[in-house]
This record gives sequence, C-alpha cells and structure tokens, in this order.
Amino acid sequence: MSPCQYDISTILSVMPHRYPFLLLDRVTSLEPWVSISAYKNVTFNEPHFQGHFPARPVMPGVLIVEAMGQAAAAFIALSQKQAPGRTPDGLQLPELEGRVAFFAAFDKVKFRRQVIPGDRLDMEVRLVRLGSRIWKVSASATVDGQKAAEAEMTAALS
Repeated sequence: MSPCQYDISTILSVMPHRYPFLLLDRVTSLEPWVSISAYKNVTFNEPHFQGHFPARPVMPGVLIVEAMGQAAAAFIALSQKQAPGRTPDGLQLPELEGRVAFFAAFDKVKFRRQVIPGDRLDMEVRLVRLGSRIWKVSASATVDGQKAAEAEMTAALS
C-alpha cells in the first residue's frame, strides 16, 4: 500500500456524511482497487458518549462498523479518482457524484476490544469483490495495534 495523506477536506469532497456522523479524520494510505487505511480520533465530546455510557463511555459497536463502512466508501471514491481507468477486470463503474452506497449485508462481524475516548481507531479495508453497483470488502479496526472489530461488508450503490 502506498503511503499518502488525504486530509479532512479531501474526505469531505468524496463523502456525503457531515458532523456529527462523519467518522473519518484522515486517510493514511491507498492502493487503488486493493486497499485503504484510515483513522478516526475518538473524542469525549462526541454526542453518543452522553448516553453510552456516561459513567464509562464506550463507542457503540454499530458506530465502529459504520466507521469501517465509511472507510470502504472513501476507498471506492478515491480509487475511482486516482485510477479511473484501472478498475479490476476493466469494470466500468457508474458516475459516483451524487450517488450514495448503502449497506446491504454484514458477515463475520466480531468485536474484540472496547473503543473509548482518547483512542485512535485505525481502519484497514481490502476489496473482496467489485461489481458495477455491488461491492464487498473485508474491514478491520484496531486501537494501538489491538484488534477492536472486524467484518465483511456488502454495499449497494443507489
């Protein structure tokens, strides 16, 4: 994977999400159509920590999965931007501008470690299968090198 830095302005240019639901802070590496690495800085002032759980704040597992899904969406969008004519097997993707990918399935989801304020959630996403409108990826999230979550995810372009 080639090292690179895509900051928040680049992420905002390819993602439809906005605060408080954008769960990516930076992309650290991208190998178009192969894999992406990104992270989210977990901070105490995020709205979900007010109720999950005030005395012992823990990032909800569903938001960890959402963060991995957002990394996958950024992976597809940035891959198309960086290598538009080099999709696997010469696949022709539709224009992504104004389109949204929605989760279609989750498989093999496992949570291994709690994620708490102050953590940096590092995500790695690898392409499993790419169709013109259906994509499957494997994703993992770690904190300080310890696996926090993993999943296989399928998304459908709407």
